Amino acid sequence: MDNKTTRTVRPAGSTVSAHPARRTTGLGLAAAAAVLGLTACGGADTGIETDNGTAATGSGTGATTDGQPSGTPENGAKPQRLLWMGDSIAEVEAPALGAALEAARVEFASMAATGGGGVVGEVAEPTWKSLPQKLESFAPDVVAYQISTYDWGTPGEQRAAYERLAGTVNDAGAELVIVSAPPIKMDEFYKPHEAEIEAAPKSAEEVADEHPDTVRFLESAALWGTDSTADRAQRSKDGIHSCQQGSAAFAKWFGEELGRHYDFTPAPAEEWANGEWTGDEIYGRLGCR
Repeated sequence: MDNKTTRTVRPAGSTVSAHPARRTTGLGLAAAAAVLGLTACGGADTGIETDNGTAATGSGTGATTDGQPSGTPENGAKPQRLLWMGDSIAEVEAPALGAALEAARVEFASMAATGGGGVVGEVAEPTWKSLPQKLESFAPDVVAYQISTYDWGTPGEQRAAYERLAGTVNDAGAELVIVSAPPIKMDEFYKPHEAEIEAAPKSAEEVADEHPDTVRFLESAALWGTDSTADRAQRSKDGIHSCQQGSAAFAKWFGEELGRHYDFTPAPAEEWANGEWTGDEIYGRLGCR
């Protein structure tokens, strides 16, 4: 793969879910663009809530005196090139995240993948096969991995996989940010692995604690809460993925978290929240409006 910035990378012919017959609505590819009004969001400090018909506003300092977006990184500041990893939940967040980071003049690429994208167990083999090539071709300075709902294994196996990820990323000259996954509906597919899914964030946090200078752990419950059925969680009808509004809320929160850990200023939401990304076909597959 070349060095072109990409928003999402998905296998040819793939769908949002690994078992789509149960999770998607069967709608066509045309997605209805969300109009995001940035007001107080009930129960969460995201500042983003769906409010059709209103203009996007948000926190931030606007443009600089030279007309460049306020989030433009200074020389040597991180991130300047961010690689996004994870499963289909991360894939659905990628269009908004890419728009937000690109508005801040950060190059963005995603290798989040439907039906996989994790780093634990046999299902992770495609990730480990493609990651070295992506690190070489895109040359990120920050890699962000949202814990996959397929990271099934014992805590020891999870820690070993996250250690391997940290080592691979750090050896390529990048820092690693691990983000916990949002709360999801434990359907018949996930229910047998509920304990493993719940254990993964603690395993990742333990690895981050071992590498405080090069690995960071972000707990996304600060954004989503822990109840997938709550309004705050902003899950789509399938109870697992997010629509445009939830993806935008995540992108805004994640940008603020980057600002806490790096010399980085997120671009104001009005610069990206109502962009072309809202019409990405991936949202049509979820039945998002």
